[in-house]
Amino acid sequence: MPTEDPQSAIRALLEEKRVFPPPKAFTDQANARDGAIYAEAAKDPEAFWARMAGELKWTKPWTKVLDWNPPHAQWFVGGQLNVSENCLDRHLAGWRRNKAAIIWEGEPGDERVLTYADLHREVSKFSNVLKGLGIGKGDRVNIYLPMIPEAAVAMLACTRIGAVHSVVFGGFSAESLRERINDAGAKLLITADGGWRRGKILPLKAVADEAVKDCPTITKTVVVRRVGEAAGASFDPARDVWYHEEMAKAALTCPPEPMDAEDMLYVLYTSGSTGKPKGIVHTTGGYLTHVYATTKLIFDLKEEDVFWCTADVGWVTGHSYIVYGPLANGATVLMYEGSPDFPDKDRFWRIVEKYRVTIFYTAPTAIRTFMRWGESYPAGRDLSSLRLLGTVGEPINPEAWMWYQEHIGRKKCPIVDTWWQTETGGILIAPLPGLTATKPGSATLAFPGISAEVVNDAGDPAAAGYLVLTKPWPGMLRTILNDDKRYQQTYWDRYRGVFYFTGDGAKRDEDGFFWLLGRVDDVMNVSGHRISTMEVESALVDHPAVAEAAVIGRADEMKGQAVSAFVTLKAHIQPSDELLKEIKAHVVKKIGALARPEDIFFTSELPKTRSGKIMRRLLRDVAEGRVLGDTTTLADPGVVAQLKRQYEEK
Repeated sequence: MPTEDPQSAIRALLEEKRVFPPPKAFTDQANARDGAIYAEAAKDPEAFWARMAGELKWTKPWTKVLDWNPPHAQWFVGGQLNVSENCLDRHLAGWRRNKAAIIWEGEPGDERVLTYADLHREVSKFSNVLKGLGIGKGDRVNIYLPMIPEAAVAMLACTRIGAVHSVVFGGFSAESLRERINDAGAKLLITADGGWRRGKILPLKAVADEAVKDCPTITKTVVVRRVGEAAGASFDPARDVWYHEEMAKAALTCPPEPMDAEDMLYVLYTSGSTGKPKGIVHTTGGYLTHVYATTKLIFDLKEEDVFWCTADVGWVTGHSYIVYGPLANGATVLMYEGSPDFPDKDRFWRIVEKYRVTIFYTAPTAIRTFMRWGESYPAGRDLSSLRLLGTVGEPINPEAWMWYQEHIGRKKCPIVDTWWQTETGGILIAPLPGLTATKPGSATLAFPGISAEVVNDAGDPAAAGYLVLTKPWPGMLRTILNDDKRYQQTYWDRYRGVFYFTGDGAKRDEDGFFWLLGRVDDVMNVSGHRISTMEVESALVDHPAVAEAAVIGRADEMKGQAVSAFVTLKAHIQPSDELLKEIKAHVVKKIGALARPEDIFFTSELPKTRSGKIMRRLLRDVAEGRVLGDTTTLADPGVVAQLKRQYEEK
């Protein structure tokens, strides 16, 4: 059935008046407790970022903080550093050597703890494995792994020798993996025999094998033994090598490669409105500075904290706030392989209780799911260790924010609602928990050193409109891999190269707080994951029965948005439940399970203007149960009326 009218939801969001000042006890101990930090950063943002960068280890100092030639930025020009050295080596001299770096829990319940000394040793050994397989500075390495410590080891080993990693989420299909490998030109693939999800084996190696059939640049595949014989994984001795066998032969030490601040660190693919995923390029010095600073100040990291970000390393959140940001700060990070509801719906809270997690960072989609399951699950666990909560991936509605505060934070934990993107590298808008009064549903203020504004179509400041960034920042993407023209067109052309266009709508209230309103382009935000409507449409029309398709993201209480597809079949093909299931499975095969349509509506025609443009706005009205907007430009207004009747009858 249709969910609440999203316009009503937005009105309710913007009428939110509750304010929660930081608890005094928290402020007294906070890393950021002096409001002068905002004024300092606003007065001289380059000096602010230089101060944060100065807390890292540089093998060669920079000569210039920022070289800005719109839309291209270079940060810490001339400086050299190594990411793995900053995340590992510099913590080994003192007591952090034996501090837990990664606490890992696998879905079946297996456990591992890697101290900083352990992680340094594993990364050094795997760096030598990569070198032995012919990987060197500048080479591209694709990583397709479950949430296991080897994923972090692989990422850090790439950074140690100067290779560029491209991590692909383990839920993506063979075709999606192949497309990303080929676009990056990866020489090596790192995968596993399988992974675990809700008690079932994920056949990662089988998917990888299917993908690399048409990946001419791949010379070797490194396979981590995660599941064992039950995975039934095939092994090609001419191409495949076992991770554990190679590690057993590897030398224990590997010096870190000095990297220029602007050397490419990684490529991560995100959906674009054209359907072809964009290879977002992040570089070394600015990115590490950004994630180091935001992790330290927004999450108020302390030595004794156990930091749990529930994301997957296949997404940017996992890159920035599981691996690079926390480890650069010398934090203890918790990694979990499985889902929140297996073997029972209190799995997250059991983990919080078991490991005494202090900082918990998750998505509004998950919070709404916890709400639906009921408060008895968290109530049955000891969550007293928690001192700070965070949200990421999409705007959070006030009701979910309040439930999170009451039932997870027990009314004592500040909440940092964070806004950022794959492209921004790190968080751009969020409270500083010891300084900022929070409002349920608002991401509050731009992080110090970040210049954000809400503007109208003309680029003039407005109370409501488009969120833009008016000055460069260290963690910003440098380009789109192999397509700098698309980089300029996507992010800069809308405002003539003056502002970075985020693609998100926003409003600012009387206190200057930002309220994010979601995507304004043809990219859906499903459970915090960006999926292009065109990407799904392309997958649908690839099915032999489908003549034409239109896809929209409709409002969904749990996911934020759900994928709704409107499909026209080829002549003489009749709709059926079997065909509907087959088409959904086809989308999963082409893209992955995260893109599976929630609804598919078969229709003889799609609503089009007289010039042939599909009116997705009207399809959204249909899917969300709203009064239909203006239909006067349609070639046949009866088409959308029929679709509306069809939807109401479902």
